[in-house]
Amino acid sequence: MKSLSILGATGSIGSNALEIIRQFPDRFTVIALTAKTQVALLARQIVEFTPRLAAVVDADHARQLRALLPPALDVEIVFGEAGYVEAATCRETDMVLGAMVGSAGLVPTLAAIDAGKDIALANKETLVMAGAIVMEKIAVRGVKLMPVDSEHSAIFQSMAGHGHHGIREILLTASGGPFLNRPAEEFTSITPRDALRHPNWSMGSKITIDSATLMNKGLEVIEARWLFDIDFSRIKVVVHPQSIVHSMVSYQDGAVMAQMGVPDMKGAIAYGLSHPGRLPLDVPSPDFAHIGQLTFETPDRARFPCLSLAYRAGEQGGTLPAVLNAANEVAVAAFLDNRLPFLGIYQIVDQTLNRHCANTGSDLGQLIEADRWARETALALIHRQER
Repeated sequence: MKSLSILGATGSIGSNALEIIRQFPDRFTVIALTAKTQVALLARQIVEFTPRLAAVVDADHARQLRALLPPALDVEIVFGEAGYVEAATCRETDMVLGAMVGSAGLVPTLAAIDAGKDIALANKETLVMAGAIVMEKIAVRGVKLMPVDSEHSAIFQSMAGHGHHGIREILLTASGGPFLNRPAEEFTSITPRDALRHPNWSMGSKITIDSATLMNKGLEVIEARWLFDIDFSRIKVVVHPQSIVHSMVSYQDGAVMAQMGVPDMKGAIAYGLSHPGRLPLDVPSPDFAHIGQLTFETPDRARFPCLSLAYRAGEQGGTLPAVLNAANEVAVAAFLDNRLPFLGIYQIVDQTLNRHCANTGSDLGQLIEADRWARETALALIHRQER
């Protein structure tokens, strides 16, 4: 029986993880659940899975959550960053599923590692912001880090039995999002509703917009650099609209190992939670005869320049990836709030990066300060555009 703390229980990854746990009650038990503001859903999850602790964003939402729960239910309600850290470090927890959205997942994940917990990581921003710190702590504490992003899980699985020996390139696949074939001149009319219509995957709104801009793939490039200790020059992005090949590893003898499956996150989540075993999921294998063709193409960086921004930030390193991530979070939120056009996401992130005097160090305090500065700068740039 593996005991779990799920950070981000009400999001897409967290909800899928709980669906898996529901199917295998003899394999998993839930110790802690966290959410930001979706207290009604979190309350239903608490009633079903009876964790001993739950965390939300602030005291007001903690009071709302308590009011939704049966009085006899014995669950401790905490809140804020300290509450998330408490959920990530519960003594009874064996593994922490990090599925919080954005930079909020960094501090709780680091706390979980320091507490000796194994990590199933879906929160890519943790490695984007502080990859060197995270991987050093993983090595020092000797805990397991399992990738839950479908692409990184695919790479991990494709390296099984081979390790790092003889790797030529990592090939991250991208669906291309909803605008793969839309002419560049039509990008000015893209609305949030348009961008949220992902052709293959069901995801939260932030990651869906990142997929539409290809920023998500850029963040995954930075994540792959740290997870697999490989230079950026050997991490390539390939657009694969069918989303059947989740990613590939090319070896020096010309062999390419690929992991394939239908576009469903449950496979990657279950593998992260159950490794080295595999769970008998109710997920079909691809029907290759029905699919017919699998196609691949080079991403168009002229139409999707956010990908180049991510490579630039990752290669320069230091505090720049933290700035990239923070500015993108602010810009995406403004786009979803109809305060910024679709092309404005790239413009705000680019302008914020250009204004930043990158620190080459990787001290956690410097990274958190860079994150704060980038958010303020991006917001100021958005306000200026609105005037």
